[in-house]
Amino acid sequence: MSILSSGSFWAFVGVVAGIYTILALGLQVQFGFAGLLNFGQVAFMAIGAYTMAILVVKEGWSTWLAAPLAVVAAAAGGLFLGLFSLRLRADYFAIVTIAFSEIVRYVATNETSLTGGSQGTIALGPIGTASQYNGQWSRFEGRVQHAFGFSSSDATMLAIVWTVAVVLLALTWLAMRTPWGRVLRAIRDDEDAAASLGKNTFAYKLQALALGAALAGIAGLFYAWEFSFFSPDDFQPLLTFFAWMILLLGGLGRVWAVPVGATVFGFIFAGTRFLNFAPFTWFASDQRAYLRLIIVGLIILLLVLVRPQGLLGNKREMVLE
Repeated sequence: MSILSSGSFWAFVGVVAGIYTILALGLQVQFGFAGLLNFGQVAFMAIGAYTMAILVVKEGWSTWLAAPLAVVAAAAGGLFLGLFSLRLRADYFAIVTIAFSEIVRYVATNETSLTGGSQGTIALGPIGTASQYNGQWSRFEGRVQHAFGFSSSDATMLAIVWTVAVVLLALTWLAMRTPWGRVLRAIRDDEDAAASLGKNTFAYKLQALALGAALAGIAGLFYAWEFSFFSPDDFQPLLTFFAWMILLLGGLGRVWAVPVGATVFGFIFAGTRFLNFAPFTWFASDQRAYLRLIIVGLIILLLVLVRPQGLLGNKREMVLE
């Protein structure tokens, strides 16, 4: 059976799409609803993954205690970043977020005794195992697999990730229908008008940044549980731009557009690896990886030209200031 028709492969693609859904949902809250141009979302994903791994492996904490604290740490990272940068103009704020994500990555690379450095989490624990922090999660995953009769661990993780993603999507959708969510939209459309109505726009933007960071932290947890081993190179700025691609594909300001964009992106990004015909066969395998990104970029560029609001976006919102 070829990998193209392999159920386990596409289950894995679905898991990654679910993780990207949670990551991009945080970006949707920050930019799609609050208008915060964040190019450093991957930093909070890294904070969540590393915090959980460090607490479990180095401190011996339970995964179920370390995981929520890791999400809190990611949200705290968002609060820290926002307190010092949210008053900047949008383009300067975007530059600061990129710098922040790179600072987090370089700290993870150089703090070898804390994070395992460039060797990744395989060097994190005293016994040098990459999956030590993953043991309690694996037992939980095994119980779910046995209870529901899933055929593989990938299928089990697929069900778990998307269950959590749908719950988070529903909660975010409900939150955006409250007065709090409507204030965020007002700030996105015209911050001065929202401020003239007595709204503390800085506080609302700070809350949106922290909430989006917490969602990225949850994505980091699932990334750690799925791959067991990760290193600072896994949290490069490219992951943030993957999330931006998902927003562009699905549509800005639409909660339920995020999983649509993530699914389409995952299918395109995974499916392009099977282009084993000319002119793709003229290139080496490592060069084809870059071709895949070029193809995905061209598809998104075409979508922006033909349907700039995305698959489920509202074109009327594109004309708002």
